[in-house]
Amino acid sequence: MDTANFGQLWDRVTGTQPDPPWWLVIVVGILALLAVAHGPTWRIARNVVTIAHEGGHALVALLTGRKLDGVRLHSDTSGVTVSRGKPHGPGMVFTAMAGYITPPLLGLGFAGLLSLGRITLMLWASLGLLILMLIMIRNAYGVLSVVGTGAIIFAVSWLGNPEIQAGFAYLGAWFLLFAGARPVIELQRLRSRRMAPGSDADQLAHLTGVPGLTWVFLFGLIALVSLLAGGKLLAPDTSAFPHLPGQ
Repeated sequence: MDTANFGQLWDRVTGTQPDPPWWLVIVVGILALLAVAHGPTWRIARNVVTIAHEGGHALVALLTGRKLDGVRLHSDTSGVTVSRGKPHGPGMVFTAMAGYITPPLLGLGFAGLLSLGRITLMLWASLGLLILMLIMIRNAYGVLSVVGTGAIIFAVSWLGNPEIQAGFAYLGAWFLLFAGARPVIELQRLRSRRMAPGSDADQLAHLTGVPGLTWVFLFGLIALVSLLAGGKLLAPDTSAFPHLPGQ
């Protein structure tokens, strides 16, 4: 790629795009909420949350100096990240804490980019994160899941018209924001039935002495705050709404 072409690509990725129509933001927000609330759809869409969850574990493990052995994603939408290092201490605590808070915080970050008109940058940032995730995957289903997700995002960002790109980007951000809370609810439901003794919350309880329920509450609080803040960033300007005669 020569310098001119690279410059054009850079401008395309980092430039701003016009805000999508107000109705499109609302429609994709409703679709994202339905994808989280509807059980059969959620069982498929949850793979995206698992990618973000395990990616959060992996990234924080590396940032805290732990040795990452790899990430595995499974067809039941579960996953596992294996790292080596001290079995206690801040590094292990932050690594265990990162999983449930990564999807909503990622959604909040994407909402911030979209509020600045950086639609293409948000899509390509997603691709960059997926490429980093792919390097850490250690099983066939995980590779298929990450590559499939990345292929869809690339096709939309490269071939889609501006409206399609905007709708897909807003759909992704809304989905991560809405999806942040449901895994936390599912976690506590399993814990209440004593079906998740090795959950992140229980690992954190063992590491810190702070009760597992407190960690579940923290996960839920971060998901809720991210949804409120991200929703405010994504919400269309009310001045764009049509006005009835006489108003």
